[in-house]
Amino acid sequence: MDAEGLGDAELARRIAAAGPAGTPDAEAELYTRLAPRVRLYGLRHLRDEQSAADLAQQVLLMTIERLRDGKVREPERLASFVLGMCRMVVLEIRRGGRRRERVLGQFSGDLPRADPAGEPRPDAAQLAACLEHLGERERSVLVLTFRAEQTALEVARELGLTAANVRVIRHRALARLRGCMQGEEAAS
Repeated sequence: MDAEGLGDAELARRIAAAGPAGTPDAEAELYTRLAPRVRLYGLRHLRDEQSAADLAQQVLLMTIERLRDGKVREPERLASFVLGMCRMVVLEIRRGGRRRERVLGQFSGDLPRADPAGEPRPDAAQLAACLEHLGERERSVLVLTFRAEQTALEVARELGLTAANVRVIRHRALARLRGCMQGEEAAS
């Protein structure tokens, strides 16, 4: 039978019966059904969209893990179980937030202040010279990665390479560039 046609309790039983191996169709259906409810609970109690989304993910992951481990005694009361999990996780989030605020309040005066303006900037002329010493392929990979902000897969498609090869080329090119910028041997 298709997982969509089952009730919550039947889905819970199917997940529990599958054990640690899991049953992706039943788990996905259960997540699809319960996530909006958990998200709404999170919005009401946490008052933040991102926190509510995190709550939904965390609670449903914990629920599925407990179902797989056979720790949900009454699958017919799954909605109550999930609501209880929501309460516990929200309480833990609030406790953690209060602890974090208390620690920050206590020790924030001891922390050094970050000054991004005080960080040394690389010498643009030296960087350009070091980039010129790199091979064309290495330079292309670095420019596409950092200037065009492309992923390894996108760079690979553009240059006709594999993504793994792009990552190796980028790693080696950055090592050579770093050495050149630190005044070690000029990149050859």
